[in-house]
Amino acid sequence: MAHFVHEGINITGLSVAVPKKIFDNRKDNPFFSEKEAEGIIKATGITNRRISSEEISSSDLCFFSADSLLNNMRITREEIDLLVFVSQTPDYKMPGSGIILQHRLALTKNCAVFDVSLGCSGFLYGLNLAFCLLSQAGIRKALLLNGETKSKVYSMKDKQTGLLFGDAGSACLVEKTGEPSKSFFSLMSDGSRSHYIKIPSGGYRNPTTIESLKEKQYEDGSIRTDEHGVMDGAAVFDFTIREVPNNIKETMNFANNEVSDIDFFVLHQANKFINNHIAKKLGVPLEKLPYSLDRFGNTSSVSIPLTIVSEISDQVKKKPRKLLLSGFGVGLSWGTAIIETNCPFVDEIIEV
Repeated sequence: MAHFVHEGINITGLSVAVPKKIFDNRKDNPFFSEKEAEGIIKATGITNRRISSEEISSSDLCFFSADSLLNNMRITREEIDLLVFVSQTPDYKMPGSGIILQHRLALTKNCAVFDVSLGCSGFLYGLNLAFCLLSQAGIRKALLLNGETKSKVYSMKDKQTGLLFGDAGSACLVEKTGEPSKSFFSLMSDGSRSHYIKIPSGGYRNPTTIESLKEKQYEDGSIRTDEHGVMDGAAVFDFTIREVPNNIKETMNFANNEVSDIDFFVLHQANKFINNHIAKKLGVPLEKLPYSLDRFGNTSSVSIPLTIVSEISDQVKKKPRKLLLSGFGVGLSWGTAIIETNCPFVDEIIEV
């Protein structure tokens, strides 16, 4: 089991940036009929999304989040020893966007930088990486940046995915605090199901061609190119309801916690029906299950920090809380973390 325990390392600050543009799923996509749109809204809980302009990238959203966080917390740029950038929508194939952000944020050359290509589980994987490296003597403060513009990945004309994805970027400051609180992580993966969520072409195995850029129509009426994301919704649903509750249970057992010990269960924001099903299976009261997907859509790895900032920031800022975080999706990759927070700084949502 890929289980991790950390002590004396905490999240001390959170910030999120979203595009200003609000996309109304009921009326802003002419490819979907009113009946189709209402059916998807009812099934997923996603009413509105934030969609970035062509000029705005995932690293831009992370830059605004991180710059605001450092300024408002009065953290000098020299204090940041580590930057972890998690995204599957980077600026370029090379160089990594994290390196670009290191320079753009005016961090020093002594700052180590990692780019991590993970989707829905990415916040947990990135957070665990930051916690692990902070256990080293030379790392004092780390920035975890999660950014996605998944609206640019999927075709608006895809009946499966055209009303699901939104864009956002987050910045999370993690540092050694010396506090006695412990954090527990369980991380899992299954590449045998990697085809469930995939972009078939545009990489180095299947490079871009004239054919890969052509729109094609499919039996369900979807229209997309081979360079758009494809998702097997039924298979992903089955994976989620089978694997995720078990992983959450295992992690709670690992941490010797019961449902009553957890203040909030912050799950990846992909589908309200799925999350309610997970909560019911685990006996989690719905008041402990915050949602942000109705206003922001599925923002992939950003959905967990976005939900904390948008839905429970007041509760998290006022007194210490125990949070269970669960991310699951593309890869397939999933994981659970139980962390204790001690009144971190939580920024207002930034609109770009």
